[in-house]
Amino acid sequence: MQLIWLRSDLRITDNTALSAACERGPVVALWLASPGQWQAHDDAACKVDFWLRNLRDLRHSLEQLNIPLLIRKIDTWDQAPAAMLGVCRQHAIEAVHWNDEYGINETNRDQAARQLLEASGIQAHNYHDQLLFRPGTILTRSGDYFQVFSQFKKVCLEHLHRSLPALAHRVKAQAPLGIANDPIPQHIEGFDKPPRALSECWPAGEAEAQGRLARFLDEAVEDYHYQRDLPAKPGTSQLSAYLAAGVISPRQCLHAALASNRGEFDSGSTGIQTWINELLWREFYKHILTGYPQVSRHRAFRAQTEALPWREAPEDLEAWKQGRTGFPIIDAAMRQLLDTGWMHNRLRMIVAMFLTKNLLIDWREGERHFMRHLIDGDLAANNGGWQWSASTGTDAVPYFRIFNPISQSQRFDPQGGFIRHWLPELRDLDDKSIHAPVKPGELFANNFYHSPIVDLGSSRQRALEAFKGLARR
Repeated sequence: MQLIWLRSDLRITDNTALSAACERGPVVALWLASPGQWQAHDDAACKVDFWLRNLRDLRHSLEQLNIPLLIRKIDTWDQAPAAMLGVCRQHAIEAVHWNDEYGINETNRDQAARQLLEASGIQAHNYHDQLLFRPGTILTRSGDYFQVFSQFKKVCLEHLHRSLPALAHRVKAQAPLGIANDPIPQHIEGFDKPPRALSECWPAGEAEAQGRLARFLDEAVEDYHYQRDLPAKPGTSQLSAYLAAGVISPRQCLHAALASNRGEFDSGSTGIQTWINELLWREFYKHILTGYPQVSRHRAFRAQTEALPWREAPEDLEAWKQGRTGFPIIDAAMRQLLDTGWMHNRLRMIVAMFLTKNLLIDWREGERHFMRHLIDGDLAANNGGWQWSASTGTDAVPYFRIFNPISQSQRFDPQGGFIRHWLPELRDLDDKSIHAPVKPGELFANNFYHSPIVDLGSSRQRALEAFKGLARR
């Protein structure tokens, strides 16, 4: 008997570990609920709910294959090896199969599981599945992990031109085992059930993920290279939550994109080339997580930036979190996050730079807030994006390039459609004044809209001085 240990790979199609396990004999599937670990990782309640909803869909798919799904509850990952060994002994398991995850805690968990299983006479098999390239295979000429995305991308594309990563073999139904499914919890204690409206934004299941991919490639990808920056337009794939939970694989995305572009990476559709570029950004940050493990510990990639004089400003931080900064594009973006568990990528950059530069608040505060609310929360991508915006990370934006939220708003939401949707109190303003309806210090601002909590010019200068101070140390 074989055991497939499901983690961030909640799908049947193109699941490397599941396919390998099924080729070796009868299979039982296991999923571990670990709420203490999720809380330590700041996983959002909406993300945990998304996992549970996808598990229900996955259970139905597994039932068609006669593969029972077992659920065990532990608190933290240090209890995972013993819980798995118990399942193995209960069902006479000969070998356990799993797809690799990345990060220090994930690596330690898997090493401990392997040690206990093998010491107990049970085989342990891990597989490369979550990425197009196994970390450690895309390196500089000196054998180091890349720190600059453009160089990383160039080598990735060279590899992909030579050989595409193959999809896993299709899984066939097995004979019934007579083992009952375990019930999947409706919710996990400590993680509130999200509002129905949020769940309806993100339906569960492989069919939904593959349908989104097909619709994106049919209807939106041709304009992706410019519409992806316009938050009022449905110009993105909306697949990030499904990729983060492993409901769809990056291989499936890549194969589908190339199929709709006659197999071309660097010609044909500009939109598809741009989208493949985004898939490689996701890849890049996962490789960084492995090659530079300090980012798993929430340390700055550029060590010297740990000395930045971040402000302790709890009122400013709370205003940012709640969408009360007085800058409409910032406030609309933060409300989108709170209501939907997601934020448009252009807006993620704008609000992150505002927090870390204009408010000079530690990027880790923003990183934590995002993880606690994002349905697509992913340590590598979230950390990479925050450190990029804060100019503390790999391939970071130069510290002197600081987005102006008003000009960003005028450029990427010119008619104010996104702002009007999320800030109905500004709905009746004209297209010009909606981007900056209240000037700093204006009287009676609160009767209409929040007064800006910071002056953009002086706060920009403050950030520049803080970074220049590092160079003088």
